[in-house]
Amino acid sequence: MENKTDYKLFYSRPSSENRLKKEIETYDVLDEIGIKYIGVDHPEAMTIEALKDAEEILDVKICKNLFLCNSQKTKFHLLIMPGDKKFLTKNLSKQINSSRLSFGSGEHMEELLNITPGSLSIFGLIFDKDHKVNLIIDKEVLEDEYLGFHPCVNTTTLKVKTDDILNKFIPYTGHQLTLVEL
Repeated sequence: MENKTDYKLFYSRPSSENRLKKEIETYDVLDEIGIKYIGVDHPEAMTIEALKDAEEILDVKICKNLFLCNSQKTKFHLLIMPGDKKFLTKNLSKQINSSRLSFGSGEHMEELLNITPGSLSIFGLIFDKDHKVNLIIDKEVLEDEYLGFHPCVNTTTLKVKTDDILNKFIPYTGHQLTLVEL
């Protein structure tokens, strides 16, 4: 565990100083569409396990975000599921009528969502203007009032209302949502 003094909580848009353009663009969109958020800056987190302190500070379950593709690498999916749930590809493949799924490459993730591995988030959909990535959410995620996501970087995590993601953010991006039960 990191030292909790390495964590900085914020309740409104943070200063743009020392932040990547894609993170600032995430705040721009959230502010534009009226989504309130609470955030915490933290040490770089490459896994969901590394976010336990951030979850505790924000009092939110941080979602696991997986970038998947079919074997031909022609169809891409962003799967959002509970962070503590085990992912079994066969359960998902059947529900979305897809051939065998595998993890998409970091190169495709950057090209389509402007996100590097370890920073994957629903907020990357703001960069997928051509809707090449299908959004899939495990229904269990929607049971919580709030969700936790990175703002396209893995050194910050945001707490947002589930209702705002469903009724403001997803409609803003124009992506279709597929609900599954994993």
